[in-house]
Amino acid sequence: MKLKIYAVTGLVFLILNQILLLQGTEFIQSQKPIDYVHWLLFLGVLLCSSVNYIFSDGIFNNTATVLTSIGIIALIGQAVIDFLWWSYGTDYEGMNNLINQIMSRPSIRIPFITIGPALFYLGLAIHAGKLIRKQTLFSAVTILGVLITGLGSFVFDNNRYIVILGHIVLTIGIIGLLFKNNTLNNKSIELEKQ
Repeated sequence: MKLKIYAVTGLVFLILNQILLLQGTEFIQSQKPIDYVHWLLFLGVLLCSSVNYIFSDGIFNNTATVLTSIGIIALIGQAVIDFLWWSYGTDYEGMNNLINQIMSRPSIRIPFITIGPALFYLGLAIHAGKLIRKQTLFSAVTILGVLITGLGSFVFDNNRYIVILGHIVLTIGIIGLLFKNNTLNNKSIELEKQ
């Protein structure tokens, strides 16, 4: 049960992170004494690592756990980059120089900004896909949430409203899978005892 609470807390932190990002650069740069926005990302993704343990027997025993784990590492890297960005405060010229430097380096941009974080969501979708026969509704909701998040991030030019909606749908799906799965397991244990 503890792992499920960690997972749900992590997903809520990711929603809050996206909502705060909606406030814009000036808001992010003026946070004191710490960068709450990116701490929510960092802690949220760490807590979401519990999904791997809930839906799998081990952290590296299938494609979904590997992809989710790589995505978690990428999002942690992205959070570290964002902490550096926040450290510039109102030095927008310095921030732009940092952004330009990072974006001009494919060895940083691809694993930590573009492709790497997407693997986290892809891993969650694959975890949900494994349960689609037993829990069709919540698996479909989870996959839909991942698709909406991807559309908001890549197709609609990082539209925060669509990304927030995707995170909310994804969270509803994962919560349904987590707690519906627990109900199904309890029923099967009760049937075995009879």
